[in-house]
Amino acid sequence: MNYVSEPQIGFVSLGCPKALVDSEQILTRLRAEGYSIAPSYETADLVVVNTCGFIDAAVAESLDAIGEALAANGKVIVTGCLGAKGNTVRDLHPSVLAVTGPHACEEVLTAVHAHLPRPHDPFLDLLPPQGVKLTPRHYAYLKISEGCNHRCTFCIIPHLRGNLVSRPIGEVLREAEILVQAGVRELLVISQDTSAYGVDVRYRTGFWNGRPLKTRLTALATALGELGVWVRLHYVYPYPHVDDLIPLMAEGKLVPYLDVPLQHASPRILQAMKRPANTDNALARICHWRELCPDLTLRSTFIVGFPGETEADFAQLLEFLAAAELDRVGCFTYSPVAGAPANALADPVPEAVKQERQARLMELQATISAKRLQGKIGRTLIVLVDGVDETGTAIARSTADAPEIDGVVYVENGGALPVGEFAQVQIVGADEHDLVAETVGGNPPCIARH
Repeated sequence: MNYVSEPQIGFVSLGCPKALVDSEQILTRLRAEGYSIAPSYETADLVVVNTCGFIDAAVAESLDAIGEALAANGKVIVTGCLGAKGNTVRDLHPSVLAVTGPHACEEVLTAVHAHLPRPHDPFLDLLPPQGVKLTPRHYAYLKISEGCNHRCTFCIIPHLRGNLVSRPIGEVLREAEILVQAGVRELLVISQDTSAYGVDVRYRTGFWNGRPLKTRLTALATALGELGVWVRLHYVYPYPHVDDLIPLMAEGKLVPYLDVPLQHASPRILQAMKRPANTDNALARICHWRELCPDLTLRSTFIVGFPGETEADFAQLLEFLAAAELDRVGCFTYSPVAGAPANALADPVPEAVKQERQARLMELQATISAKRLQGKIGRTLIVLVDGVDETGTAIARSTADAPEIDGVVYVENGGALPVGEFAQVQIVGADEHDLVAETVGGNPPCIARH
């Protein structure tokens, strides 16, 4: 019988007891993942050096230890306090594989995975490398944080999931790499508040394949854009730095699609919701985004019938939608979720009025959507094929279509298109929600560069 040999990790731990605990945590994780701890540099596949940088003598000792490991083994990952001191390590030892700061177990594991992946043995391992997924093989959701710092009066998510907790950027990117290696063609970035990624950790520097990256949405999006697949952003609150994402979409590094939960357009209702209330600024930014990226698709959701909403408030919402001409819109009637502060507000809206306003809003949006989709007739688009129905029509999506929530592209002569792959089609028809297309000759150009 052939057994899978365990990768060997050499480990050097320097510094104070806090650093020792960090080393214990890293070693525990490594052993749990199937790595063995090598007794010498010569028998190790790579070496991790946990450094100290408190005083000059400790810095010198750490630099000497790194040099010794490089000389004896050649493959070294550096962590610990010395790693947080700018370029001190790389200035003397530029050939190290990665450098992280202290208390950085996840970043160290990410670096180890990048340079010494644990072999996957389907006879011994219960899970594939990418884990169990409930989505089709060709797309996957990539959660970058948990919780939310907002206190919207209609929402109880912070009470259920707590405040924002951002995942380490190296961990997120490593997961994304594994998904792409497993055949994923589209990554859907999700969280409760995607724009706030990194706020809770003050945008601290993480590491991906030895490269320092700020824990910030723009840095994450830029790195994800290097993986050669579609990257779609959901739940993007319109903070100022969101403007920096639009050029990445114009350059083809991200899918030109923004899911921005605006919720309403009446300043009075937005204030009651504890949401940003500058509607004029929102319109100006939408116009600017479209100037920078004409193919940008904008999706949003709105709540009608919020306590205290008058006919004038609702009219403001309709006026905003007519001016903004959003591509995709979802509309919900206000529901008094148990524990939501908005339930205590005065003047609840009768259920019949809520339903009537929802119908009027969706009727207006259907007209807007149909107009925008009609404008795509005659264009050649890249689509991702989700399936083929019994009539031989391929069910696909363009960059404007997120799975499950947006429309689709029906490719009438697409029965032979491979599911889970990209195709080039020409749009020949449209209705209020979906497009109709036909295949065109030739292979699709560089997929991620729309």
